[in-house]
Amino acid sequence: MYGKMHSACLYGIEGVIIGVEIDLANGLPQTHIIGLPDSAIREAVERVRAAVKNCGYRYPQQRVTVNLAPADLRKEGSAFDLAIAIGILTTSGQLVMPAADQMLLIGELALDGSLRQITGVLPMVEAARCAGIEAVLVPHGNAAEASLISGMKIYALEHLRQLHQPGDEAAGMSDGSSLKAGADIPLGEQAAQDTLPFPVSVRSGAAGAKGRLPVQAVSLEHLRYIPGAGHPAAQTSEEHRLMEDYSDVLGQNHVKRALTIAAAGMHNIVLMGPPGTGKTMLIKRLPGILPPLSDMESLEVTKIFSAAGKLKDARSGLLRERPFRSPHHTISAAGLIGGGGIPKPGEVSLAHRGILFLDELPEFTRNVLEVLRQPLEDRIVTISRARAAFSFPAQFLLACSMNPCNCGYLGSGGMQKCTCSPARIAQYRSKLSGPLLDRIDMQVDVPRPAGWDEGAPSLSSAEMRAEVLKAQAVQESRYKHLPISWNSELSGAALRKYAALGKEGSVLLHAILESLGLSMRAHDRIIKLARTIADLEGAAEISSAHLAEAVQYRNLDRQVITED
Repeated sequence: MYGKMHSACLYGIEGVIIGVEIDLANGLPQTHIIGLPDSAIREAVERVRAAVKNCGYRYPQQRVTVNLAPADLRKEGSAFDLAIAIGILTTSGQLVMPAADQMLLIGELALDGSLRQITGVLPMVEAARCAGIEAVLVPHGNAAEASLISGMKIYALEHLRQLHQPGDEAAGMSDGSSLKAGADIPLGEQAAQDTLPFPVSVRSGAAGAKGRLPVQAVSLEHLRYIPGAGHPAAQTSEEHRLMEDYSDVLGQNHVKRALTIAAAGMHNIVLMGPPGTGKTMLIKRLPGILPPLSDMESLEVTKIFSAAGKLKDARSGLLRERPFRSPHHTISAAGLIGGGGIPKPGEVSLAHRGILFLDELPEFTRNVLEVLRQPLEDRIVTISRARAAFSFPAQFLLACSMNPCNCGYLGSGGMQKCTCSPARIAQYRSKLSGPLLDRIDMQVDVPRPAGWDEGAPSLSSAEMRAEVLKAQAVQESRYKHLPISWNSELSGAALRKYAALGKEGSVLLHAILESLGLSMRAHDRIIKLARTIADLEGAAEISSAHLAEAVQYRNLDRQVITED
């Protein structure tokens, strides 16, 4: 008495297909789940037992062994409940499911047999498609998310009772009375093959001597999920952009120019200035000028949010806007980078292909800031545990804001005067290590606006976005045969090929490096920044003017030299 179903679990942010093997043997009635299950999976025994009985089925009074294969992979979560329940019912002869090898079963069971939503459905369904599985049976609440993977047949199940009596309150009757049109549906190997959403029938003899169960036929269309049917229209990205526009920010055109360059090449940026000068306001409008996600990027980002349980509304489709994450400065290193017994993605991965905004940068603890050094350089996070190592993507634009000192008024030039001593200023900035600042391409001062004339011309998000899209189109054409999309990703031979400097530019950059004492990492980042400035200007070659503008954005480096 052996049966096998297909289910899935998460391994990091990727789905893994798990074989759910059921064996029924003579012996004391007990159920064991093996294959490195966690507590939630071990507790599935009681959930499945109660759900099976409350739906009118018979739980086997035998020794039941459930094996989750491969056995050497740690599993967690409640997604196996549905596969275990249907596996027990088919193995015990109460249901027949001939095409079990072509269906993925995922879902958590309540004690009454209803199905609850689970997290991580999107990567699980994608893994099923890669494994050649054609259909998936999921809780109704997860059907919209599962339908985001093309080429899969999605069936939404609200209650385990629907396997033999969908949509009828008289489930569990054993008297063989009629449920529809005054007649029972005879049972057998071919019963209900064309009426249920998957090839399931109730085997003869499963209900006793009569060999009948009150099964109500259900049309295929009744449980087949149709994406978009009856769902309200989601807010469009254009409507969102109209809510927050750069035209709301008076003046600060030099900062808007810097943000345009940062968005055009996905360069890291920090804004530094006194309180109330619009630093946070400027950065929070940055998503409005970024280009939309491509299809591949949308799937990557949506998978991460699904695995983290943060996919709020899958009915509107894949995420098309770049994520904007703004954690509080009390966040822990594990919350920022990811962690846990079985690691989950942190904020740097949730900001993948988007923006990670750290407001009041020096208020973050030093050890939290230092964990950013590796993902900023490698664009990937690797978290190692005793059993395995997990890798999460972390390619993001780091945007930060900070005050110049504790009181915030250093160099403000207004009525407020700085009261901080040089020692306090040094202590305030000491949380920002040299290696971390080295990885931030642009360090821009945001002074107090000189005037408050609301009628003065101000760059709008539409104008800035048009420039960004123009530069992105140039980069897309240039790197179409390379696994990169932005100038900030250039390195090694690709940097020397696509961002080559002329003789005059090389001499100028060498002189700047010597005078400011910059590192070779800063040297490469200046060149990549100059490449983006040239793309915005429509120039094929990097000129000395482009280099000079790129260097002027390294304000903190220049201030360190001046203070020394």
